[in-house]
Amino acid sequence: MKRAIHVIAFIVIALTVLAWLFPTRLIAPVFSWVETLRPSRHASMLFVGDMMFDRTIRQVAEREGGDSLFSCLGAYLDGFDAVVGNLEGPITASPSLSLSTVPGQPGNTTFTFPTSTAGLLGRSGVDVVSLANNHSLDFGREGLEGTRAYLRSAGVGFFGDPLEPSKKSVVMDVNGLRVALVGFNEFLGVDSVSGTEAEIRALRPVSDHVIVFAHWGDEYVPAIERQRTAGRAFIDAGADAVIGAHPHVIQEVEEYRGKFIYYSLGNFIFDQYWEEGVRRGMVLELNLFRGMISFNPRYVNVERNKGPCLEV
Repeated sequence: MKRAIHVIAFIVIALTVLAWLFPTRLIAPVFSWVETLRPSRHASMLFVGDMMFDRTIRQVAEREGGDSLFSCLGAYLDGFDAVVGNLEGPITASPSLSLSTVPGQPGNTTFTFPTSTAGLLGRSGVDVVSLANNHSLDFGREGLEGTRAYLRSAGVGFFGDPLEPSKKSVVMDVNGLRVALVGFNEFLGVDSVSGTEAEIRALRPVSDHVIVFAHWGDEYVPAIERQRTAGRAFIDAGADAVIGAHPHVIQEVEEYRGKFIYYSLGNFIFDQYWEEGVRRGMVLELNLFRGMISFNPRYVNVERNKGPCLEV
């Protein structure tokens, strides 16, 4: 390896001398060839599905400690340059309305997460979360403002803010690659397909990759036509990949114009256990290079009274 570095260094020095002696047009092709010898930048990312820290999950965290929710994953999340997930509700100091409720009771699907949640995400390896979902405003504007503050204090990034159009997307430096994450929220009346297409087009020239994280579709069923229409429109607008959440089950994968749409990753941390579809989620590993992304789907089991466990 050292010898190769010395050879390249010698070539660069020699070409610098040649640049003084010969017209640039004569040696430009050689410089282009040397550029191909440089190692390609590479970044690894992981996308996970819906994360909910209220109701039964809150009880488990209070009894076993919040870190128990990620204990089954070991150091898995730390093996990526960036980990992205959907935060399915606000972080507030307000008391829970859903704690100890059962489906159908008032408050059962109105979420607030403990203030310790942001720190838990940060130390567990989650780097950035999407707020583009139907629960971000469960505690109104004040709840969302608190969520932003808690995430910032823990060093966890966010995008897809339903009340701040300027925070619809974020451009991250992921190991030297500029990766734009765009939130699309089918709910709350804040996003449109055309508006998201415009966001993608604006980010395309300044990003190595543009990835849409979409909250869409109907729960517990396969992908529906409006998801397919929107996902394809985002690819047409310049997105390199579309990754979805909300249905709580894994949905289909579609290859469209050489790009991939993962319609739903399903659950990651959630207290839904009644059948296998909601107890099994996808986690999507991405290897990114300039001009190329490869995908490696893996699966987790959403275990009762603890967090997700990777399938071997």
